[in-house]
Amino acid sequence: MGIDITKTAIVTGGSRGIGQAIARRLAADGYAVVVNYAGNAAKARETVAAIEAAGGRALAVQGDVGREDDVAALFDGARQAYGRIDVVVNSAGVMPMAPIAPGSLADFDKVIATNLRGAFLVLAQAAAHVGEGGRIIALSTSVIARAFPSYGPYIASKAGVEGLVRVLANELRGRGVTVNAVAPGPVGTELFFNGKTAEQIDQIARLAPLERLGTPEEIAAAVSFLAGPDGGWVNGQVLRANGGFA
Repeated sequence: MGIDITKTAIVTGGSRGIGQAIARRLAADGYAVVVNYAGNAAKARETVAAIEAAGGRALAVQGDVGREDDVAALFDGARQAYGRIDVVVNSAGVMPMAPIAPGSLADFDKVIATNLRGAFLVLAQAAAHVGEGGRIIALSTSVIARAFPSYGPYIASKAGVEGLVRVLANELRGRGVTVNAVAPGPVGTELFFNGKTAEQIDQIARLAPLERLGTPEEIAAAVSFLAGPDGGWVNGQVLRANGGFA
């Protein structure tokens, strides 16, 4: 019997939206995919079922990226299931709208706990587990350059993620591992649509020269590039996949 050497990818926040599209794309690229989800087990099972129906391999692992023990268990589960970890994509995130005001502290703490603390924990485990030639990719946002009102906590968290990515790329010197971020512009997902009127959505969609929202599959394609052989010379960078939005 031969030894299974299927490459493995972990995708946090992989049960819906951009994370789900990334999980499905990496599975199509030939990776066994560990789909991490915070709480929606049904959506995670849907993602796994879609991957398996297309001939791929996947499993779902529940865990809060902001909790150290959950993140450690996620990586242990991936190793136990598939024996190796080659690609890690941190896509888990939250985006409550909140002004920079005393009453917004709870929203700020929530965003930092998931988006920034979560990124730190996932990147730290990725650095410990991926081997030579591994790829670590975090999701940022192109709204950083726009500085829209009420995006302060979200922008602060993602600016921190970009800083972590650049530092980790240097810390992994000599290991042949790349560390990059993908910063989507406005993408048509549940996370984006939540709390916005049709008029607001249309207005934001027209900001980019391409005058439309991006799709989750387009962001997944950018991640696929960084994870694949053609992205091997890209390191410590932020790829702004945004249609010219910023």
